[in-house]
Amino acid sequence: MPTGQESTISFADRAANWYLHGMSPLHPASLPDLLRRNLPFRDRRVLDLEGFRRAAVLVPFLPAGEGSGLLLTKRTDEVETHKGQISFPGGVMDQRDSDIVQTALRESEEELGINSGGIEVLGVLDDIATPTGFVITPVVGLLDALPSMTVNPAEVAEAFVVPVAFFLDPANGHVEQRMFRGEYRDVWFYGSGDRLVWGATAMIIRSLLARLDLV
Repeated sequence: MPTGQESTISFADRAANWYLHGMSPLHPASLPDLLRRNLPFRDRRVLDLEGFRRAAVLVPFLPAGEGSGLLLTKRTDEVETHKGQISFPGGVMDQRDSDIVQTALRESEEELGINSGGIEVLGVLDDIATPTGFVITPVVGLLDALPSMTVNPAEVAEAFVVPVAFFLDPANGHVEQRMFRGEYRDVWFYGSGDRLVWGATAMIIRSLLARLDLV
């Protein structure tokens, strides 16, 4: 595990300006059970594209406080790709990994110091291909509570929680059409203040919400 700065992140402090009361059509306590029911038993899109590198991210789901939230990171300007962007913890699969789920868990420990023993893997979402040449497999994991984290300062500039309710308010997001591999596809943007969630991360969030039948 890399050394780094100790960071205990308060859900209330980080999400104070993001949480929108009453936006979710479901009680937050019901969302983990809904994910447990829906994720493992539904078909998903699996991509195998020539020349693309296989990668995985962990989608950390926190049933915390007044609303369920997703743990996100802001990448530093020192990383190889997607500099300064908001993302889920993750990275490229390597020979040490037994499978793509292991990739997501390993990368989360390397970036945030989150031990895989405290994560309940709920399931896997559709693969997503990026213009930067990655096929990303999102692995949804449930944490009982937000842990104390050892952030790797070379990769992660900040870690914070965004309530699921934020992504359900149409006022917080918009969609644009972008060309990729000869086809137009929806690219979502969610923003508040100086934070912008877009691209593959926003697509993963939309995929998660679709599995919950919320969008």
